[in-house]
Amino acid sequence: MKNCEFRFFDSDAELAQTVAKEWLQMAAAKFPKGHSVALSGGRIATAFFCAVLEEARNLKFTFNHVHFFWADERCVAPDDAESNFRVANENLFQPAAIVLDRIHRIKGELEPTKAVQLADADLGILPPSAEGLPVLDMIFLGIGPDGHTASLMPNAPPEVESGRGPYLYVSNSPKPPPRRITLSYPAIWAARNVWALVTGEGKEEALQESLRPGARTPFGRVLEGREETKIFSSVSLT
Repeated sequence: MKNCEFRFFDSDAELAQTVAKEWLQMAAAKFPKGHSVALSGGRIATAFFCAVLEEARNLKFTFNHVHFFWADERCVAPDDAESNFRVANENLFQPAAIVLDRIHRIKGELEPTKAVQLADADLGILPPSAEGLPVLDMIFLGIGPDGHTASLMPNAPPEVESGRGPYLYVSNSPKPPPRRITLSYPAIWAARNVWALVTGEGKEEALQESLRPGARTPFGRVLEGREETKIFSSVSLT
């Protein structure tokens, strides 16, 4: 298995609780003065955010030093049913009373080019990599049945495949809604930690393919470009 640690869980609930606890423990130990994280949506999001809230209360963890960003967002209003922000806001930000200046929402309701510019500017508070990309402490990702991750899709146009900016506009995602904003491959590769939460039916083949050397699925490309990625999965490897 290439460049990654794989851990299997019997249930999504056990996975969500374990990841939440280990993330908060790591954030407290390794990033006590400032921590940046990019969140994702997907099937596990609600369970994961609820688990983070529960573990934060158990560990007496406060989010005062945490800055929240997004791995991707749909080009919709923040209260739209498709909004990744909405899920985090309802299940974590509001219950935990996280202050607004720590939440760097992608403004999906704006014209996409403007939304990308603002999202890139928000990342400017982070230290840069040698290539000039902002370095996030943690990115949480998922994987789709087609091997996509964040909103990096298979057979994406060249401007997405080779995009160098932190955030990119995706105008024709095959998975609805079609208009999205996503972190680029280089931005994900630059992060200190990337943890993938893999749950849901129909993902076995995409996960197996992504773990093969030279895999060209989007998730496989993420793995190829990083020294280490942690995979927490309720999808078994056959």
